[in-house]
Amino acid sequence: MQLSFQEPFRLMTRPLCLLSGRYDAAIIDLDGTMVDTMGDFVAAINLMLCDLGCAAVDRSVVTLRVGKGSENLVNSILNCAADQSILAHEAPENIAYFEPALRLYQQHYRNINGQYAQVYPGVVGSLQALHNAGLKLACLTNKPSAFARELLKQKGLDVFFSHVFGGDSFERKKPDPLPVFETCKALGTLPARTLMVGDSSNDAHAARAAGCPVLLVTYGYNHGEPIRSVDADGYIDLLGDASAQLESQLASLTTDPAL
Repeated sequence: MQLSFQEPFRLMTRPLCLLSGRYDAAIIDLDGTMVDTMGDFVAAINLMLCDLGCAAVDRSVVTLRVGKGSENLVNSILNCAADQSILAHEAPENIAYFEPALRLYQQHYRNINGQYAQVYPGVVGSLQALHNAGLKLACLTNKPSAFARELLKQKGLDVFFSHVFGGDSFERKKPDPLPVFETCKALGTLPARTLMVGDSSNDAHAARAAGCPVLLVTYGYNHGEPIRSVDADGYIDLLGDASAQLESQLASLTTDPAL
């Protein structure tokens, strides 16, 4: 039985991966995909910079640097502070102390985690629909796992996921495929039958390398780059669009006498 995607999906490469049959599971990113956490990132970063004697940065500076884990975010913000000479005081040696800065950032983020974050429209209904369709669900993020679990719990999303993995769960982070392989292993599913949903090139590259079909939401962060320039199997304006399309496919598959 051949299936075809209509809008809002725009197929690009390897469409057979999406058309090969019933999905067994979905791996879903957190920041920029299910929850808008930019407010938390900006608040924690600026509290860290204040502690270091640096001037605050605006949201646009942080947005370009989110997505590759806390270590990368802190390091890139410190480099930005040095490059732009935005020290509030003449203490340039402060910005060289990456480890203390990282500890400060993580302390502040732990304290404000979720306070300035909002669940994107359609997310709860989408997760419920995917769960009702029989898909196993895992959350895979580059955020530290403790922060991810706490945020999901605060927002009432934790009940949908059998597994939650963060940037500290494995030896390497997305865009390396290792976290995707390990998440599929935990789910007990094959990558080709496991849908990846994310908001950035990190998610797409990791999914591609692991052999998973991948959908990208158009409202996320993606390091300030156009999301439709990233190679993916489709793009969705709302996460709910994905669940509606998948529910339709799964229903047709279950009524196919050849299956």
